[in-house]
Amino acid sequence: YVMLLTLSPYTPRYRDRVSPPGVMIRPYLNGFTIAFNVSQPSTWQPYVDSMHHFLAAYDDKVQEEKNIECVSGQYFIQEGNESEEKKACQFKRSLLQNCSGIEDPTFGYSRGQPCILMKMNRIIGYCPGAGVPVSVECKVQKGNESDLRSVDFYPGNGTFDLMYYPYYGKFTHVNYTSPLVAMHFKDVRINYLVPIQCSLNGKGIINDLNSDRFLGRIIFTLNIGK
Repeated sequence: YVMLLTLSPYTPRYRDRVSPPGVMIRPYLNGFTIAFNVSQPSTWQPYVDSMHHFLAAYDDKVQEEKNIECVSGQYFIQEGNESEEKKACQFKRSLLQNCSGIEDPTFGYSRGQPCILMKMNRIIGYCPGAGVPVSVECKVQKGNESDLRSVDFYPGNGTFDLMYYPYYGKFTHVNYTSPLVAMHFKDVRINYLVPIQCSLNGKGIINDLNSDRFLGRIIFTLNIGK
């Protein structure tokens, strides 16, 4: 009991999680194969519903009520006692533009041009990129590079803005919403399994460790039918 009293509830003393972040994608339903037929709404509607559910916390009005506008391009360092509640920067879903689900409620799935969201795992105190925003790139993991001909990234050119870091933990950073990068796959080979790897790029990022497919990168498959 005395030893437990020496532990901080806000910041772990020992951390077994690696500093370079892992990543995850949305929608994530039953594995890392996103398969649907454009002409059959029942095959892509579950992905659309999952996206809307996930992005509810990013609604512009929700973010405006709970979080503050921050200065882009610099870390949001907050001094003071570690027990003080920290402010969180707004990340509005409208920043995702064509992948926000606002103008196109189907996130491109009804046209065979699906949007997929990437987020970095939260690591307390971590400032990714060493002062330069971490970016995302996607390519065909194995096979013909022409199977993936066009990908748009939002917001901007597909970077995680520095102002969303560092993260101070769930007890004090209560309204924190992880920044996202949307990947809009606008021209993928139809009726074919296309394995795709999307990776983080930046100083201190590790994305080539074969034993961990989620460290700095993620691999998934698109199977888009007519």
